[in-house]
Amino acid sequence: MNEKNTWFVVTGASNGIGYETALQLSKQPGIQVLAIARTKDKLDLLKQEAGSSLQTMVFDLEKQDANKVLKWFQSHDIDEVLGIVHNAGFLINKPFATITKEDLEKSYRVNVFAPFLLTQCLLPLLKKSNKAHVIHISSMGGVQGSSKFAGLSAYSSSKGALSILTECLALEFGDDKISVNCLAIGAVQTEMLAHAFPGYEAPLKPAEMGEFVSWFALNGSRFFNGKILPVALSTP
Repeated sequence: MNEKNTWFVVTGASNGIGYETALQLSKQPGIQVLAIARTKDKLDLLKQEAGSSLQTMVFDLEKQDANKVLKWFQSHDIDEVLGIVHNAGFLINKPFATITKEDLEKSYRVNVFAPFLLTQCLLPLLKKSNKAHVIHISSMGGVQGSSKFAGLSAYSSSKGALSILTECLALEFGDDKISVNCLAIGAVQTEMLAHAFPGYEAPLKPAEMGEFVSWFALNGSRFFNGKILPVALSTP
């Protein structure tokens, strides 16, 4: 493999929005995808569905060194990355008084530290593409002034941090022609949502949101940079 300027990284790609985003990106002409997740069986299913335009990596963003991803690209003689979709997330629904230190630390390790460190590791490859796009998948719960839900203080505050990180990186990466945007997604019928809110039926399916995210990954930087964009059917 030595394809230049065509690679996207998608985290949390074993199910839900990440799975569908990786699949949709892999269908675009000239685009190669590295799909990252913890679950090998689900990644194997994605690989089977996507074909040769998608490669997989079993990787725990919370616990493993992000340099492993950089080394994967180096070992395959790939020196440019067109973009990253930071989709992996951790949601816990517990009353504030019962959230443990471990709950809070995991929320921030997965939702904030992991995208921070992965972007940092891949920055040299992003710079070489000369038009890279980094997308943070946040939540409407992480947007100031939006409706909030009891039990989501750890999740929503970590997603709020991710939103502000977007603005910081867009400014810092400006001279390198790297765009950074944040999609604050509303309710989508994913496994994570079903686990946190049993019985709730979201208005959108993962395939619908994945189609939009993949389009935005390829085209959104033409119109936006440093923006936190609500992607939800509800208001505010």
